[in-house]
Amino acid sequence: MRSDLKDLTFKGLWSNNPALVQLLGLCPLLAVSTNIANALGLGLATLFVLVVSNVSVSLVRNIVSNAIRLPVFVLIIASAVTCTELLMQAYSFELYEVLGIFLPLITTNCAILGRAEAFASKNAMLPAAYDGLMMGFGFALVLVVLGAIRELLGTGILFADMQLLFGAQAATWRWVVFDDYEPFLLAVLPPGAFIFTGLLIALKNRLDQHFADKQTTQGAIEAGSKRARVTGVIR
Repeated sequence: MRSDLKDLTFKGLWSNNPALVQLLGLCPLLAVSTNIANALGLGLATLFVLVVSNVSVSLVRNIVSNAIRLPVFVLIIASAVTCTELLMQAYSFELYEVLGIFLPLITTNCAILGRAEAFASKNAMLPAAYDGLMMGFGFALVLVVLGAIRELLGTGILFADMQLLFGAQAATWRWVVFDDYEPFLLAVLPPGAFIFTGLLIALKNRLDQHFADKQTTQGAIEAGSKRARVTGVIR
């Protein structure tokens, strides 16, 4: 069981990350990640929908026939998104207005429907919930990292507008990293989102290649060491 959870964690955060590997949900990822506050808000909303939809799909997987499976999954996801919208309207209305159309568009996020079809519909409730949690956390993590990069390079500031998510007390979290900073406008414009997302994907691929090469080299050294011990002659 522990190895299964470890595998789900690694897949959600790294090897099968929805944003960096599956390349799903890129529309809101690119549009909303202008700062940390917006990115974190959408990331938490997506995580919530993933967990709720995975759990719900897992619970009804043996009841729903294959003929209506996908419409039912979409209905479940849409219901979770509606609940998320109502909660955000009640507790973070200003952030709800900032996210705009990209909040209801979570319904059409292929990452959520893909996990419902590929994993939740074939597994019990607890593994499905954990899979949704890790996939949502992986997506949110990329959102926040991208938002931090764009906000820092675009304005020289981090954690601006956090009061939209955490209330008035979070207004003091604003951190001016660079004084008298000349804004790098490209970072907060749509082309900047594509550029920095591509750089993050390239960085992940480079790290994967580095670790793969390291494992290959280590395996060759160990194989050579074993052969030397077997064929060597002790005098």
